[in-house]
Amino acid sequence: MTRRVIDFHTHLAYRAGPVADAVFAANGVTTAVRLTVRPSGEALRAILAESAAMKTRVLVFAGVPWGLVDDPDFGALAAEDLHRSVTAGARGLKISKALGLGVRTADGHLLAVDDPRLDPLWRAAGELGVPVAIHTGDPVAFFQPVDDHNERIEELRAHPTWSFYGEDYPSLEELLAARDRMVARHPETTFVAVHVGGLAEDIDAVARSMRALPNLWIDIAARVPELGRHDPQKVRAFFMEMKDRILFGTDIQISRDRVVLGSGDPRAPAPGLKDAERYYDVHWRYLETDDRQFEHATPVQGRWKIDGIDLPRDVLAAIYHGNAERLLKLDGP
Repeated sequence: MTRRVIDFHTHLAYRAGPVADAVFAANGVTTAVRLTVRPSGEALRAILAESAAMKTRVLVFAGVPWGLVDDPDFGALAAEDLHRSVTAGARGLKISKALGLGVRTADGHLLAVDDPRLDPLWRAAGELGVPVAIHTGDPVAFFQPVDDHNERIEELRAHPTWSFYGEDYPSLEELLAARDRMVARHPETTFVAVHVGGLAEDIDAVARSMRALPNLWIDIAARVPELGRHDPQKVRAFFMEMKDRILFGTDIQISRDRVVLGSGDPRAPAPGLKDAERYYDVHWRYLETDDRQFEHATPVQGRWKIDGIDLPRDVLAAIYHGNAERLLKLDGP
């Protein structure tokens, strides 16, 4: 089939434009969403300018000035910063997993995902009509002991800071419940819970959240290996039900000298253009065919095989580009 693809979930380092253009052109990506964590300011303006000069249409999402977290007016200041970012050209807001797992207040406590101090920021996103792409939690295995019984031990050994087991971290269940409470408080704002809503291991739970929260969307970035482990008919039924709120994304990371395909081992040789093509090809095969027990593209995320879900063309069109065009108010390719 002829594809027109919007990759809603990419990470492009500054000055990675030529490499990113080559990757996107080779894989039918006409538009990419560049998820940065930059608040308003010089760095964001530089990224916006570089993105505007690329051959691919690249839309930039801004970040939050977390350094102001202890200011009594933090929420209002963050909302004002988002206004400045959107005025400068940002098309959305990216919230990293640092919210809930990394940002700490002066007393040493982690800032909760549903902390009411952030309510002015979420309201501002709704008033501005821009979506919030929010990364909450991480794979279930990252909250379990880092030992040989952990099914993602290879990935955790490559990225030891990705473990959130023990210490004072909240559980994954607590993080996702807090996110859902926050989303429920702001029905005027659209939230995209990236990485299949933070719980690709439990499609039923993701479906329950989406049914309860009509302003909650998801993307599939870096979770095809996990989705592909499920009963394909069950996943297909989920995609059919939620076809208007699922976005295509890959989590591809591109710099001037390295491409990271969703997840990788920094000790291994850097993937090249052909590896990136195979990465995208696995997405097409998963979404478009009923092939069984084939290799996914990032074995560091788990050495198992996956089954395709063979979506109909109208659903593929919605996921590949139609939903993102509607969400981001785009006019065609």
